Amino acid sequence: MNLHNPVDPELEKLEISLLLEGIFRQYGYDFRNYAYTSVKRRVTHRLQLEGFDTATRLLDGVLHDPEMFHRLLGDLVIPVTEMFRDPETFQAFRDGIVPELRKLPYARIWHAGCSTGEEPYSMAILLEEEGLLDKTRIYGTDISEGALEQAKDGVMPLERMQLYTQNYQASGGKRAFSEYYVSDHGLVLMKPFLRKNIVFARHNLVTDRSFNEFQVIFCRNVMIYFDTVLREHVHRLFYESLAVGGFLVLGNKESISFTPMAERYEVFDDANRIYRKVV
Repeated sequence: MNLHNPVDPELEKLEISLLLEGIFRQYGYDFRNYAYTSVKRRVTHRLQLEGFDTATRLLDGVLHDPEMFHRLLGDLVIPVTEMFRDPETFQAFRDGIVPELRKLPYARIWHAGCSTGEEPYSMAILLEEEGLLDKTRIYGTDISEGALEQAKDGVMPLERMQLYTQNYQASGGKRAFSEYYVSDHGLVLMKPFLRKNIVFARHNLVTDRSFNEFQVIFCRNVMIYFDTVLREHVHRLFYESLAVGGFLVLGNKESISFTPMAERYEVFDDANRIYRKVV
């Protein structure tokens, strides 16, 4: 980080630890148990942009300048999302989970770490095509207020629609994808009927508790940034939030294996990282 002198790795780690502690105490965002290498890379990026040579100077800046903090926050919660991302997972949902949801009078689906809302809107489209949208409430939560505001508006860039259309078709989509949005001045607005059963709200997986009982929880490629202690904490949160017989859908690099909750699930679809709570 210091461009002029050799960096002491232990001192650097201490400074970043103090930075994360300061962020937590001042702003309530807890990154203290995020994977160190990922945090270090993002902090280094912010140091370069702000013209600082140490995390200690960055800490001083973010404590006294909320705008600087929000710039750093944008680095720490980089969203990686797209509609119908990993189409095979949505196809597996249609084939395997939808028949189970049909048996229920009502269902709640939680998309944890939903970023700007692409995944919840994808789910709304899928449920509409399967005749289940009216009896399902979709919850999209994220740590970032800015991402959630964008999600609530349902606005997306027009240039991404070609990719999203390909994903939709590969996921088993049954209509023309263009039926679900209107385009205007280089932007796309998702149609209002898709938004009516989606609730977007801020929720911090690190510090907040369960807020409802769910039949399905999606949390894909979020916990790869967490250390072991934090991953186990979040798995306990999800277990407490799932109804018996409910489904947990993880990212393709994640697994329930080797967590304290592993024996309380059965593997429903190993290829797509779908697990079912059995006890």
